[in-house]
Amino acid sequence: MDVYQEAVGYLTSQHVPAAVQTETEVMEEDVFQEEADSCPLSPLHPQSVDFPDTPTLSSPEEMLERRLTVLKCIVESEEVYLRELEALLMPMKALRASAGTSKPVLSSQQVQTVFYQVPEISDMHQSFFSGLKERLNAHCRSEPGPGEDGQMSYTGFELVVGDLFLKMVNQLGLYGGFIGNYEEAVQVVRKCTQLDPRFRTLAQSMMSNIGSDKTRTKYTFEALLYKPLDRVTKTTLVLLDLLKTTPETHQDFALLQEALRLSRSFLSGVNESSQSKRGVTLSHGMRRKLMRDGFVVDASEGERHMRHLFLYTDLLLCTRFKHATRGKQDQYRFGWFLPLAGLKLRWVSDQHRPPDAQLRLHTIRTKMHLLRQQLRQHAQGSKGLAFAARSRKKLEQVELMLLTHSPVYTLELHSPSGKSHTLLLSSLYELEEWREAIHKLTTDNIETVPPDLLTLTSACVKLRMTQQPPLHSTNAAVEGEMCLCGTLSVAVHSACGLQQPASVYVCVEVDGYEFYDKQATTHSSIHSLNPHWDQELEFQVDAAQELRLLCVSQADGKNDTVLGKTSVKLESKTLNERWKRQTLHLGQVDVTVSLKFSPHPLEPPSATAPLHPVFCIPIEIVTQQEGVMVPHVVRCCAEEVERRGLAEVGIYRISGSSSDINTLKSVFNSNLRDAVTRLRRAEVNVVSGVLKLYFRELPEPLIPADKFQSLARSLEIQDVDSRLVSLFSVLHSCPAPNRNTFLFVLHHLQRVSERQDTNKMTLINLATIFGPSLLRLPVAELGHIGSSMDISVEVVLQVQVVFCYLQCNNLPEAQTSLPHDTDSEDETTHM
Repeated sequence: MDVYQEAVGYLTSQHVPAAVQTETEVMEEDVFQEEADSCPLSPLHPQSVDFPDTPTLSSPEEMLERRLTVLKCIVESEEVYLRELEALLMPMKALRASAGTSKPVLSSQQVQTVFYQVPEISDMHQSFFSGLKERLNAHCRSEPGPGEDGQMSYTGFELVVGDLFLKMVNQLGLYGGFIGNYEEAVQVVRKCTQLDPRFRTLAQSMMSNIGSDKTRTKYTFEALLYKPLDRVTKTTLVLLDLLKTTPETHQDFALLQEALRLSRSFLSGVNESSQSKRGVTLSHGMRRKLMRDGFVVDASEGERHMRHLFLYTDLLLCTRFKHATRGKQDQYRFGWFLPLAGLKLRWVSDQHRPPDAQLRLHTIRTKMHLLRQQLRQHAQGSKGLAFAARSRKKLEQVELMLLTHSPVYTLELHSPSGKSHTLLLSSLYELEEWREAIHKLTTDNIETVPPDLLTLTSACVKLRMTQQPPLHSTNAAVEGEMCLCGTLSVAVHSACGLQQPASVYVCVEVDGYEFYDKQATTHSSIHSLNPHWDQELEFQVDAAQELRLLCVSQADGKNDTVLGKTSVKLESKTLNERWKRQTLHLGQVDVTVSLKFSPHPLEPPSATAPLHPVFCIPIEIVTQQEGVMVPHVVRCCAEEVERRGLAEVGIYRISGSSSDINTLKSVFNSNLRDAVTRLRRAEVNVVSGVLKLYFRELPEPLIPADKFQSLARSLEIQDVDSRLVSLFSVLHSCPAPNRNTFLFVLHHLQRVSERQDTNKMTLINLATIFGPSLLRLPVAELGHIGSSMDISVEVVLQVQVVFCYLQCNNLPEAQTSLPHDTDSEDETTHM
């Protein structure tokens, strides 16, 4: 019998090419080997484990509901484990049969060594899985349906499974033989993998269906052989979780306590320094290696906690960092881990904070600003040094609180096993770095070797590249003269280099102390290959050294995609109160910006952002305070309609929710940054309603009322060309903000009308809607003109004026922003 052919047949049946792999990847030595020698903790010694805290549930009903969830997770985990054991045992029969041939792959002794106790372990877990699943299914079938009285059944006291766990734990002795034999089994597998190409093909390409969607995952033989060893070390953790959700009055409580005692007794008797956990090979010869680490906020348990996240070649490890007391070493406590195989990522931004969270942030920022000022005042003298040391310590604590409560970017991690975790970050730039690093490692569907969690966690002290959270109060470099303190203005002009038309926005971030918001975004552009914004963003900065820009593509119903990012060093000697224009290279996209800086001491942070209302305010005042020619509310709403409302039937004719419109109006009056974010999520008819409301509530109409009679006389001119000349002569006599905003709206309405076959909005329809808002009679004249011009005639004139302008095929372009005079020619920065 040719066992090689049978092995090839096995691989073919699993849809795996049976080509012999001769090229191996050379990786560095296992970084955990030294730690395994010295680490006093081991998952085989659970008494030494400081388990993560589990919230105490308030009532038996809540505990039993959680208990049912835990039991379902155990059943799912057992099912996956049984499939892994099945994949491990699949070639055993063929290898045994070949042992008596003239060309055996493994000898009979080697087969016995490799698979020692594995069939018995599989049978034990199959019995446990079948019994547990049967009882769980019977319990779920007996639960009452909707509307039925299910108080007694819901409590779940009748679901008894403790005897099944006790029976399984009494058979853990099978694992004792497996653990004692494990090192020799691994040596046989490694030796035969190197010497026999037939076994190498088999050992490096074993497959199993994992998860509810039967995803096919590739393993190495050694990775599968590790599964039982990893499984038995988790027995105590599983029993602890189940016991914590079982009321003391439940029949299972005593049984589970006994099972937990026996499990601990078994594991504590196993050699803690077992060599079996060292140097486990991942698929294709890879070794586990630390790729990135840093501090993030973990919100998986409903509360925010600062955690140290470690990214290895095959998994993410979340730990709790504990500062060491004097004379001792820093420590990490295990939080959770997720294999990278099949891991899905999704990020979202939630810039809106509830009032209580906003108040908490203000309190923290105010305290931090006060401590910062005290440090500057008491930096000299011996007494000053002692006071500064205490103030700096307090500043570190307050800044750490701010890092925990200020993040608004959410990174969701979803594992194929159903486990999910949520991370929060303050910086989109940092989030994208994490996302890129994780995505790069998840592109290869290589199965993880389950880690020795305690050895891995202990090794973090030695391997970490980030020593502490990014606190500016601990960075002496922020006190230098090169850091910026004052007002930094960033004008984002345009972008080019997009591969296809897209709706994009630019996110700008600065570093330094977070007394004020350190991040802002432009509005979303219309779909274009060369988007334009000409939007000015302003930051109050202290100890700023770096500016970060990200270009983000926005698609309806999909996650935003970062097209490129870059960072720019901020130096006081190169920035002044004149604009400095430069083009930044963000990967495939080039973004043109202008920077200027005005140094001055910062005022203490206010509880609310300074109010610059835009509704019911003369347009010349709004444009002056925004430093633009067209108010941001007009540009943002119009471009948002063009981005996703051109195909909306009856756009501008159909009204959105009045309450939603008024909510957006209030946000525009209080916080433009928040308004831009909310606008992207608002219903498109609400967006169009906000734009119409803005023009209706202008104290003075967009076309000044004193121009009404001149425009009415222009309409009486019969020659079309002469009529247009007269109309534009009147328009050019209007103030610049009025004229450019009117031209901007006209261009916008023409683009809406270009899609009239879909949205049913012709030029005359749009003129009918906007005419009365853009053009009105002087208030003082209404009483006098009433006898000669009734309201219907006035409306007709308003509509006709706007319609005549809309019919013009060569409208002058609108100037949306003030020119940014620069003191040097444009320069290009490639990052």
